[in-house]
Parts: sequence; C-alpha cells; structure tokens
Amino acid sequence: MSDKPKYKRIILKISGEALAGDKSFGLDDDMLASVASEIEQVTELGVQVALVVGGGNFWRGRTSDNMDRATADYMGMLATVINSLALQSAIESTGVETRVQTAIEMREIAEPYIRRRAIAHLNRGCVVIFGAGTGNPFFSTDTTAALRAAEIDADVILLAKKIDAVYSADPEKYPNAVRYERLTHQEVLERGLGVMDSTAAAMCKDNDIPIHVFALSEKGNIMKAVLGKAIGTIIL
Repeated sequence: MSDKPKYKRIILKISGEALAGDKSFGLDDDMLASVASEIEQVTELGVQVALVVGGGNFWRGRTSDNMDRATADYMGMLATVINSLALQSAIESTGVETRVQTAIEMREIAEPYIRRRAIAHLNRGCVVIFGAGTGNPFFSTDTTAALRAAEIDADVILLAKKIDAVYSADPEKYPNAVRYERLTHQEVLERGLGVMDSTAAAMCKDNDIPIHVFALSEKGNIMKAVLGKAIGTIIL
C-alpha cells in the first residue's frame, strides 16, 4: 500500500485514559510526545486534522450521590480543556500550528468554537482541537466527535482508545470476547457495543460518517489509520 492518505480531513478522537499512558491518572509526557509526533507526520501528508479529546484521566462523572449529573458533566468538560491545552503544547513543540476552540467560552486560554473559523484554520494546515465537549451536559465527547465531524464535513472519525479494537464484551473481563474487524453502524447500535454511546453512533449512521477504532498506545497507528491500513475495527 502506498503512503497516499485515504482521507483529506479527519476527526481524531482520543480518550483521556489513553493520554494517561500506563498511569491511572493525569498525563503521560511520553504519550503526549508520541501523539504529537504522529500528528505532525500526518499533517505533512496534507491531511487536515481536528481533535476531540476526552477527560477521563482527570474526571469520570459523579463521585457522590449529592452531586447532580449536570454539574458532574460540566466538570468533565473542564477536564477535556486541560487535555486540549496539553495536546496543543505538545503539537506546537513539533512546529505545527495549533488552535484550541472550546464550546464553553474561556477567551483567555482558547478561541470560542466557531464552525467557519475552525474550517478556515484547517484549510490553512492548522490543527484544531475541540475542547469542552458540546458545551452541554448529558452529552459525551463521543457525541462531540460525531457532531463536529458532521459540522466540518470530516471524512472519518479515528477513534484512538486504550483498547485495540471493538469487542463483543470487555476483553479484560471476558477473555473469550469476540474481536470485530468490520461492523456497520446498525450492528453497533443493535448489539449495544461499547465502542461509543448510542447517540454518537446514531449520529454517525445518519450522516454516513465512517469510524475507525484502534489502540493509541501502539506507535504508528494514527498514520496507519490515515493510510487506510487494516488495523483495529472499521465501522461503516
């Protein structure tokens, strides 16, 4: 297979847990540097890169029955901004211009999310990181990735996770779980597979957005996915 990219514009969705590397909390400098290096290589191919990052390495929902869901979700949005700024710093250290846009305004540290401005940044080769989710509680960062992919007309969502593919069940708990190489959006919904939440999966189905799931920890996987190589799971 040639080194010609399969996609022109991508949404790279990175889980917060993946950015923690082998740690259970926080950020791993080596993982950030690895991701930044791969993104630099992808941009050198002329691929336009937008990122959505989760916040699970800092915050994963309510820790007390006294906390309401909306408050917990807003805290999660702030966690994604921490990760967005860390990724921006790591990517810019490679010489690639990067912008963070947040769905909740915090002008001192990031631009507000404006669709046309995001597309303009991408068209001139700038990496754009979408932080703070959709800006609304009760929606996951998976849904953010699906929404932004539809808004900016991305060719694919690259779903970089700690796990290397989509399985019928958690392979760490169930060693006999079936590993899938190809699925349809409808199969993901009907089987209740945990690759992403149902709202995000339905949005990808309705907008014909392919999803490619793979492990972030394996170096070179982002580039392999951009080139269309057979790693992880493809959802069409």
